[in-house]
Amino acid sequence: MKENLVFNIQRYSLNDGEGIRTIIFLKGCPLRCPWCSNPESQSFEREIFRRQKLCINCNTKDIFNCDIETDLCPTNAKSYIGDKMTIEEIVEEVKKDKVFYETTDGGVTISGGEPLSHGHFLISLLKALKDENIHTAMETSGFGSIDTLDKAANYLDLILFDLKIMDKEKAKSILNVDMDVVKENFVNLVQKNKKVIPRVPLIPGFTMEKQNIDDIIDFIVKNNIKEVHILPFHQYGSSKYEALGLEYKLIDLKPPKEEKIQEVREYMEKYDLKVTIGG
Repeated sequence: MKENLVFNIQRYSLNDGEGIRTIIFLKGCPLRCPWCSNPESQSFEREIFRRQKLCINCNTKDIFNCDIETDLCPTNAKSYIGDKMTIEEIVEEVKKDKVFYETTDGGVTISGGEPLSHGHFLISLLKALKDENIHTAMETSGFGSIDTLDKAANYLDLILFDLKIMDKEKAKSILNVDMDVVKENFVNLVQKNKKVIPRVPLIPGFTMEKQNIDDIIDFIVKNNIKEVHILPFHQYGSSKYEALGLEYKLIDLKPPKEEKIQEVREYMEKYDLKVTIGG
């Protein structure tokens, strides 16, 4: 594949890997996590994004029924999400910030969506970045072809690997993910001696039950992993659902209280894990 949909290129990030990073967000993901803060990442197609606050009512209809061509919207209240980019175009963009990578031990992180869903494009992009001597990281749910992950791993310095719901039936019904595939891919990376950091989203009512936390810890420890990142739930992306014409089912869900977050951190530390909040 010579080009792929990219829905964002985020510069000067201090998260999602070491140092100052550029994050490339590839569009398309097979998961349907109810708490997803980037719903624009889910579809593999270009979408229209509607910002009610920018609308000046130049059409007699409201923005969700407006028939003005998106490219002609005078305030960008209607815009497209997702631009086709070639590997060469992406590499040229990230090279503009190469001095920051070199001075801070930073680099480029491939995110999504789910990068593993982009197969050959992902592998070719990572190879091109390594040809430029750029540190590479990837954020992944681990749900994808083991062959794709195996080949991508050859060009990855760091894998940030989400572990969400460990129960097979719950993961399938809630997230649309096969945990057998996820676990197999995780183990494969560990056996290849790749640097893997598990990340656990703390979502009340979904991932924070003691049994799920215990299952995650057990899996991590058995694979001789010593570090884990915990990512507390937030509502920052909730407004995006309306802009995409989607229903957000967790609008009333409250973020976990600080004491609950610290409780999980301290519990994990009892298993000699280095725990970072965020990351």
